[in-house]
Amino acid sequence: MASTGASTTAEAEKPPRPKGFRLLMIALATRKSATMLGFGFSSGLPYALLIGTLNAWLGEVKIDLATIGVLSWIGLSYSFKFLWSPLVDRMALPGLEALGRRKSWILLCQITMVLGFSGLAATDPAHAIGTFALFAFLAALASATQDVAVDAWRIDVADADTPVELLSSIYQFGYRIASIVGGALALVLAGRMSWPLVYCLMAGLIGVICIVTLRAPDTPRPEQGTLHEALAQPGELEPRARWLALLIVGTSWAWAIGTIIRFMVTMLSPLGPGEKHPSVGDFTREYAPLIVLATVAVPLLVAATTNVLKRNGRAVLTEPDRSVSPARTAANHLYVALISPLAELVARLGWGVLVVIGMILTYTLCYNVWSSFAFPFYLDFLHYSKDEVAFASKLFGIFMTIAGISLGGYLFLRLGRMPTILIGAILPMLGNFVYADLAEGAVHIDAVGQTLGLHWLFALFGFDPRMVRLLLAISFENISTGIAGAAFVAYLSGIVSKRYTAVQYALMSSLTFLIGSLGRGIAGEAFDLYGYATVFRWTAAAGLVAVLFVCLEWVRVSREVVVVVPTEV
Repeated sequence: MASTGASTTAEAEKPPRPKGFRLLMIALATRKSATMLGFGFSSGLPYALLIGTLNAWLGEVKIDLATIGVLSWIGLSYSFKFLWSPLVDRMALPGLEALGRRKSWILLCQITMVLGFSGLAATDPAHAIGTFALFAFLAALASATQDVAVDAWRIDVADADTPVELLSSIYQFGYRIASIVGGALALVLAGRMSWPLVYCLMAGLIGVICIVTLRAPDTPRPEQGTLHEALAQPGELEPRARWLALLIVGTSWAWAIGTIIRFMVTMLSPLGPGEKHPSVGDFTREYAPLIVLATVAVPLLVAATTNVLKRNGRAVLTEPDRSVSPARTAANHLYVALISPLAELVARLGWGVLVVIGMILTYTLCYNVWSSFAFPFYLDFLHYSKDEVAFASKLFGIFMTIAGISLGGYLFLRLGRMPTILIGAILPMLGNFVYADLAEGAVHIDAVGQTLGLHWLFALFGFDPRMVRLLLAISFENISTGIAGAAFVAYLSGIVSKRYTAVQYALMSSLTFLIGSLGRGIAGEAFDLYGYATVFRWTAAAGLVAVLFVCLEWVRVSREVVVVVPTEV
C-alpha cells in the first residue's frame, strides 16, 4: 500500500502534459527538432523557387512557353534522386567527413545551392538562357541530393525523446513555411524589387541554414562489411549475375538521362543565323516512349529475370560469400536500390505489376503536365498582379490543399481505398475544365459562383468578381489535387513491402512524376501553338488513362480473395 501511495503522490506531483501548440514549441526547443525545422525549410525553399517561382521570372522576361517547358525538366532531378542515393549513403566526402556522415553532404548541397541561386541572380535569362539553365540545374541537383541526406538524417537521429514521427511532422512544418517564402513572399518581393535581388535574398536564407547545419548532431558511419549481408547468403544471385543486371539497368537509365540532357542543351543553346530550335513535340513523340521503356520496362524485365534465375537455382550462391570491398558494397547498394524493390514487387504481384506501374505512371499526369506553367498563366495570360497571385496561389491555395488532404483522409476512412483513389483520379480532370473556362472568360465559373452565393460571400472580404474567379478555380484545383495526393500516398504506402519500405516507396514515388515531367516540354510548345484552353482540355482527356488504370487496379484488388479450403477431420 505504501508503494501505491508513493506512486500516486508522484503521479500527482507531475506537471500536466502540454498539448497542442505548446507541445510543438517545447519540441522545437530541442536541438534535433530545431535542426529538423531548419532542414525542412532548406528542402522546401529551393523546390518552390525552381519548380514554380522561376517560371514567373521567365514569363516576365518573355521566354516562350516551349523553352519554359524544357527548362522545367530540371524537376526530373527530384524524380531520379534515388539513382545516386547509394552514393550519398556510402561515400565519405574528403575534407568534410569530419563534420559528420550526413551533415557533410547536407552542407555541401547547401553551399552548392547558394552558388546556384547566386548564379541565377547574376545571369540575364533573356540573353543567356543556356547559362541560366545550367545554374538552375545545378541548384536542382543539389536540392534533390540534399533531400536524400536529410531523409537519412531524420531516420538516423530519431530516438525515444524525438521519434521519427515527430521529426517528420516538424520537417513538413518547415517545408510548408519555405513554400510560402519561396512562393508568395518571393512574388510579393518581385513586385517591389528586381528578380535577381529576390534570388540573392533567397540564397542568403539558405546561407543562414548552413549555420544550423554546422551545429546539428549526427550519427557515426557504420562498418562497411555489415551492410546487405542477406545478398551474401546461399540462394541469392552470384555477384557476376548482379553486376550484369546492374549493367543493363544502369545503361538504360544512363541513356535516358543523357538523351534528356542532350536535348535540353540543344534547346537552350544560342542559335546561329538562320537556325531554329528543334521541336519539343517531335522529341517527346519520338523519345518519350523509349525513355519510359528504358527507365521502367527494362528494369521490370531484369527484375523478373532475376526472380526466374533464383527460382530455378541458376547463377545463385551455393555457400556464403565472404568477400567485402568498397566496389562490392557500392554494387550491393545499387542492386538494393534499383533491382531488389522491383524484383519483390514482380514476385508478389505477378502480371498485376503492369497495372500497378501503369497507374503509378499516369495517376498525376493530368495536373503535373501543366503545373509548371501556372505562374505564366496567371501573370502573363490573365494579367493578375504578383500580389494577387501570391495570395491566391500560395496563401489561400495552401489552405485549400490542406482542406483537400483532410477530405481525402476522411473519404479514405469512410469509402475505402479504391473508391477514394478513383475520386482522386476524376476530380483533377474536372479541374482542368475549370481552368479552360477561366482561360476563356470564366462564364461557367461566374454562373456557379453566383448560384451558390460565393461571389457575395467573397465580396464581404473585399474581393472583386475578377479575383473571385481566380480563387474559385484555385479552390477546386487544390482541393481536387489534395484529395488525389492523400489517396495516392496512402495507396503507395499500402502497396510497398515492409522489407523494402523506404527504397520501394522512393522508387515508385519517383516514377509518379516521370511522364508528367516529360510531358511539360510538349505542353509548353502546345500552349504557344494552340492556347491554354485547348491544352487544358487535352490534359483532362489524358486523365482518362489514369481512370482506366484505377479501374483495372480495382478489379485486380477485388480478385485477391483468400480461398479457405476445408480440411477433413
